[in-house]
Amino acid sequence: MGIRGLLSAAVMLLSVYLAWVVLQELKLDVFLKQPKGRRAVMLRLMLAVAIGYLFSRFILDYWEWSTSLRLLVE
Repeated sequence: MGIRGLLSAAVMLLSVYLAWVVLQELKLDVFLKQPKGRRAVMLRLMLAVAIGYLFSRFILDYWEWSTSLRLLVE
């Protein structure tokens, strides 16, 4: 159980980091009054956490489903 929790936390943090990197490529300055301000950075952070969470849940759920399918064949 400990290894599984550690793996889940690592996948979650990696997914949030990847979402943050990808969000840096978006031109959000079109939609924001102050694209370099604190609120803009907070918005990017919140979007990165939300997108990273959804992506990591997909990866972890897929991994769990694929490992439980092995029990079907055994």
